[in-house]
Amino acid sequence: MSSYCDFAPGHPVHVHYHAREYGFPQRAEPELFERLVLEINQAGLSWETILRKRDGFRRAYHGFDVDTVAAYGEADVARLLADAGIIRNRLKVRAAIHNANVIRGLRDSHGGFAQWLDAHHPRDKAGWVKLFKQTFRFTGGEITGEFLMSLGYLPGAHRADCPVLADIVARNPPWTRGS
Repeated sequence: MSSYCDFAPGHPVHVHYHAREYGFPQRAEPELFERLVLEINQAGLSWETILRKRDGFRRAYHGFDVDTVAAYGEADVARLLADAGIIRNRLKVRAAIHNANVIRGLRDSHGGFAQWLDAHHPRDKAGWVKLFKQTFRFTGGEITGEFLMSLGYLPGAHRADCPVLADIVARNPPWTRGS
């Protein structure tokens, strides 16, 4: 069976994401929000499609500024649904706006999105999926698992023999720390 580590290193679209982002721990709110929005938008599509549209997403969602997206109204929804630079799916657009509001609330309850993730770590994938479904919109098992793997909260982003894995482990991602 082929894995991301088999084809991404030499691929013109996937090479940077594979070697510098996928599985690497992140803490900044815009980066966490971006990854959540991208994973939600990938549902039913290829990751390559999402990476090719990434700049369009950044422009359309104002650099993934949580406060700006949380304040989006119907005119913004219409703007996003008309933007060919992103995935134009009403449920995904509304999920991004809803989830931005949830993240704003996590600032009050936990100090921020990263702190909320830390407060619930460690969990197995099933525990994370249950928590995400209770907290966010459009976050099923695959979306939640990929989101957490992409940020180092769950292992599995890279094969054991992938050279990128050593770089990730050196950065002490949450999955290496346990409880």
